[in-house]
Amino acid sequence: MTTSSNSRDTRKPAGQDRRTVSTDTPTESARPRRAAFAPVGRIPIIDVSPVIEDGRWPAKATVGEAFPVRGTVFREGHDEFSAEAVLTRPDGTEAQRVRMVDTKPGLNRYEGWVVPDATGTWSFHIESWSDPYRTWEHNATVKIEAGVDERLMIDEGIAVLTQAAENAPADSAERTTLAAAADAMKGEGTPASLLTHGLTTAVHNALSRYPLRDMMTYSADYLVNVDRELALYGSWYEFFPRSAGAFQRPDGTWVPGTLKTATEELDRIKAMGFTVAYLTPIHPIGSTNRKGRNNTLTAEPGDPGSPYGIGSEDGGHDTIHPDLGTFEDFDRLVARARELDLEVALDIALQASPDHPWVTEHPEWFTTRLDGTIAYAENPPKKYQDIYPLNFDNDPEGIYVAIRDMLALWADHGVTLFRIDNPHTKPLPFWQRLLAEFRETYPDVIFLAEAFTKPPMLQTLGAIGFHQSYNYFAWRNEKTEIEEYLMELAYETDHLVRPAFWPTTHDILTPYMQRGGVPAFAIRAILAATGAPTWGIYSGYELAENIARPGAEEQIDNEKYQFKSRDYGLGDSTGITPLLTKLNAVRAAHPALQRLRNVTIHPTTSDKIICFSKKMRDGEGKQDTVIVALNLDPFITHDALIDLDFSTLGLGDDYHGGSIIVDDELTGQTFEWGQRPFVRLDPHGSAAHILSVRIP
Repeated sequence: MTTSSNSRDTRKPAGQDRRTVSTDTPTESARPRRAAFAPVGRIPIIDVSPVIEDGRWPAKATVGEAFPVRGTVFREGHDEFSAEAVLTRPDGTEAQRVRMVDTKPGLNRYEGWVVPDATGTWSFHIESWSDPYRTWEHNATVKIEAGVDERLMIDEGIAVLTQAAENAPADSAERTTLAAAADAMKGEGTPASLLTHGLTTAVHNALSRYPLRDMMTYSADYLVNVDRELALYGSWYEFFPRSAGAFQRPDGTWVPGTLKTATEELDRIKAMGFTVAYLTPIHPIGSTNRKGRNNTLTAEPGDPGSPYGIGSEDGGHDTIHPDLGTFEDFDRLVARARELDLEVALDIALQASPDHPWVTEHPEWFTTRLDGTIAYAENPPKKYQDIYPLNFDNDPEGIYVAIRDMLALWADHGVTLFRIDNPHTKPLPFWQRLLAEFRETYPDVIFLAEAFTKPPMLQTLGAIGFHQSYNYFAWRNEKTEIEEYLMELAYETDHLVRPAFWPTTHDILTPYMQRGGVPAFAIRAILAATGAPTWGIYSGYELAENIARPGAEEQIDNEKYQFKSRDYGLGDSTGITPLLTKLNAVRAAHPALQRLRNVTIHPTTSDKIICFSKKMRDGEGKQDTVIVALNLDPFITHDALIDLDFSTLGLGDDYHGGSIIVDDELTGQTFEWGQRPFVRLDPHGSAAHILSVRIP
């Protein structure tokens, strides 16, 4: 239950009593604490959202993205009441005040949308009050129409409007309007005619700006971490630097790519419209138990090993593999990325090869089995004999400092995003502390959680600070489950998790992608790019690389274990490079596709065709609406009728047209659509419509 009070004076001023991440020892933090007693408010406010764990952790928000403040507000009796959502800046000044509306009449669920305009830790609260004007308006309208207490109702209206005028600032237009209405009601005329002077649009507008409020009640202040836009909206391109520019000599040996040749890839990545260049680990690789090609247990001469088997005599996580180059080369890569308006993400895997310096310098950081050997990583039935997982329990402070300083090193060299490998296998208190410290010291750095795990863990990682999260998108292939998932992410877990849609990764090649050929890669790219504000692809996606290693859901000749040379020019002819480029251009042109909390599902008559829309209005009132209709079947053409809900497309309450004009962003075609348009979508030609709606 939300804490409330009857007087504004009892609230702590905004900006005080900020909750901080606990630095207690595990034993201390595990002790239960009794919740503080709070009296119920005069106009009660309960079940406030977005709130995580009763407000102990901040919810998520993004600069420029509206988010809904909700609360259940009610009172005894039949008198009217109102509520507002109030957004407060990190410095404690009020930023926005929005009148809330009852979205579920009978359940008293009130909602107001607010928009932060800068990064930092903001707060919000709800204010409720008894509304004398609306109470009088309702009673007077009913009674005068029934001929009951007519003179009394007029006199009460004069008193209410006079009080409201005095409540408005001196010399304001609102005070003049309200005083004039009260004076007009004192004139001659029937009760019904006098009543109209107190019910005008001008009076309503004046009271909307300066409401007359009694019995003020306030919810608690709740924190919201507001991040920069890239935490919500971006397009990631993943590649292995050692494969960039790699080539095979006639004798079969390989010349690996370097950071210099990886830098040359950035122009191609930028040309496709991606905003983030994501590098897999670039550290030295161990030789003990090094994996061979296709994850074999024995490496052949020349096999480079997995870059996730981090650490050798050349160094660990704070070192660059000597074959790739130097920190000067890395700095030049980052500088070139900035010239292209790209940001650099680095893959961080918190584990060590048996040859990592940590193993000899800090053996207590690992788990020693009864036979005296160090336990390697396992995820049964998968085994990772080339890496040791960290044990965070023996020396948690030492491990924390080492990892914090390592990440700070890379941030100081221009890395602004970290993709964290398997964060769900590390203790949550570690992440909560680390992410909170980075929010203070490197507020622009973004952390992406690669947490393919159960929902409670995935969502809690987001709740305690991860900016973005991989999710279950890759395995959602059927219409119903996709629709349900889009709605869940947009409206149920939006305060916890920002989704990143990846059709494939270097670890994941689902059966759908294996069997569906180029159409499957096109369909999933369209769905990922339009279904979530952040999406990403793994290099080779543009070539529709869909051959799996037998018995595994990952690519054969996997780049994790060997060099790979690609002819990316084939993406323009036999692949889908033009489609990827077009998708990123469409996303950049349409703010509606850059937001999460704005999706509407439109029913179709085919279980293979999905249709959804996204709508956004910017701060200047300009509206952007996009409709996506997509064939989910990579093999067969399907057709369907779509039941469009015009009321969700932003056409306006007064729109009475029987059709809308839509422009297809993929083909350039223009259509006139009614409320039940027909579509036929061919996966081998035009698998989708991405339609911008012309708003009348």
